[in-house]
Amino acid sequence: MRFTATAIAGVVVVDIEPRTDERGAFARLHCPEEFAAAGHPFVPAQTSLSRNLHARTLRGLHYQPAPYAETKLVRCVRGRIFDVAVDLRPDSPTYRQWTAAELSAENGRALLIPEGVAHGFLTLEPDTDVIYQIAPEYRPGHEAGVRWDDPAFAIAWPAAPEMISPRDAGYLDYEAG
Repeated sequence: MRFTATAIAGVVVVDIEPRTDERGAFARLHCPEEFAAAGHPFVPAQTSLSRNLHARTLRGLHYQPAPYAETKLVRCVRGRIFDVAVDLRPDSPTYRQWTAAELSAENGRALLIPEGVAHGFLTLEPDTDVIYQIAPEYRPGHEAGVRWDDPAFAIAWPAAPEMISPRDAGYLDYEAG
């Protein structure tokens, strides 16, 4: 695996290094020892699937505040997404800044998102599946979020969403929350 830092501390692009032959390819997707050796210790407690039927489906921007904060490793295993991380850590030098990566089944790329960073994505193709590996395990009832088009973040989404849940559409602006 290759780990590439982004402009936001702790948000890391994780690329696979597939071994290929006439049968196809094989690649390691997660190894606690490799993550730790790269300075990103992460041992998932839970794995979840987000199935998205339509292109331009937006999910997010979600996070879990302390003491239930989560680290997530997000990977698209079918289709393609524009994956976004927004730094909500007030003491961070990149507070309220965002970064994004295109994740697809084809590129095998993942985004590691640390505690205190909100996450969301926009599907770029229909029938898109996204796998989340999460640590610690998700605690229902402690969800939080910020609006996808909040001017405080000015995220340059590649398109406007066509499908969004009432909850995600109804989040307040970060400054108002």
